Amino acid sequence: MDIAGARRSLAGLLTTWGLTRLVLLLFVFKVWIFPGPDVTSDVSVIYQGWYDVLRTGTFPLGDVTWQYPPAASLAILSPALLPFLQYASAFFVLAFVADFAVLALLLYAGLRPGKSLRGAWVWVVGVPLLGPTVYARYDVMVTAVAVAALLAGARHPRVMGVLVGFGAMLKVWPVLLLLGARKRSAWAWAAGTVGAIAVLFAVSMPGAFSFLTFQRNRGTEVESLGSLVFHVARQFGWNGQVLLNYGSVEFLGPWVNVVSSAALFLTGVAFGWLLLWRLMATRFLPGTLADAAFTGVLMFTATSRVISPQYMVWLVGTAAVCVCFRSSRMGLPAGLVLAACFVTVLEFPIWFAHVVASDLLGVSLLVLRNGLLVVAAVLAALELWQSTVSREPVPPLPTQAARTRETSASS
Repeated sequence: MDIAGARRSLAGLLTTWGLTRLVLLLFVFKVWIFPGPDVTSDVSVIYQGWYDVLRTGTFPLGDVTWQYPPAASLAILSPALLPFLQYASAFFVLAFVADFAVLALLLYAGLRPGKSLRGAWVWVVGVPLLGPTVYARYDVMVTAVAVAALLAGARHPRVMGVLVGFGAMLKVWPVLLLLGARKRSAWAWAAGTVGAIAVLFAVSMPGAFSFLTFQRNRGTEVESLGSLVFHVARQFGWNGQVLLNYGSVEFLGPWVNVVSSAALFLTGVAFGWLLLWRLMATRFLPGTLADAAFTGVLMFTATSRVISPQYMVWLVGTAAVCVCFRSSRMGLPAGLVLAACFVTVLEFPIWFAHVVASDLLGVSLLVLRNGLLVVAAVLAALELWQSTVSREPVPPLPTQAARTRETSASS
């Protein structure tokens, strides 16, 4: 092993992380002003408003923008851990800490035998490509839990189950991490954790599950794949509207329900494919757990009625875990996700006005970003299928004694 080269690589990685995160902090603290609408207002206005309600012991029952599972309240309340800071400042600091926690996890995994620091590099590069939105949403905290769950999965399925269950009660999507889990204990502990958290919130705080109704009533958000139908239709006289609805900018008008239903259908098709893959898969390699999670999150994100910019953080985190494994075949889909992150920051917040106006620039950005996600999802699905659905037996992993003999023979 080239120890000097490894140290240089690690130093470069840490330096890059430090510089890029300093820039993100300067943006969210408004020392520098990022172009486009103010992305930090969600924290200073919406999150802080929820914080004031949650502190009274109830969920925001009359607020349709509250569309999250009950454990999300812990993320919203977390700035109370730093009472010497104002709410928004404390939130940004905690988002930064969650970012660092992901880096630490990926470094720990990447320095182990059979692993690589590529995963850490994907995280270091991918997060700043999304701009300050990353630190102005609680998704980076959920992603930290998800990354920890995936990395724990191979050796500690019960720990994975607990983390997945907790993550699912933060923002639902981490339940997809179980797609490639073979140990029943992971599923059992996840279900037990979800049940325990659900009961705890149901008996202690009114309105713990009101989010289910609010989420069901969402329409087609202007950045989603389905929204392209209406962006194009507006050029031919479609008479719908673009309005702030259920906490996001959505299309309202004729045929919106049809397109939203089509998006749900596509999500159902994705779920059916994933179920078929799970039934057909015969080769479960060390990286299969992460590959399946990444593919599942990609497919559900690409087909969703809503593709908010912060959703890309989920993809960067799961992609980073995939490429931690030297044997991973998800390098190209991960690269496409990084490219999609760069296009995402262009369409929001920098040129979001063009997206809302459905002009040539806005539509072009959405076609490119959503196209990259669709291609990444298809390629990831193909790679997952080809690497796991096979009649060939899985070669046994070498024992420690065999590895020792090989090392001795080579020396």
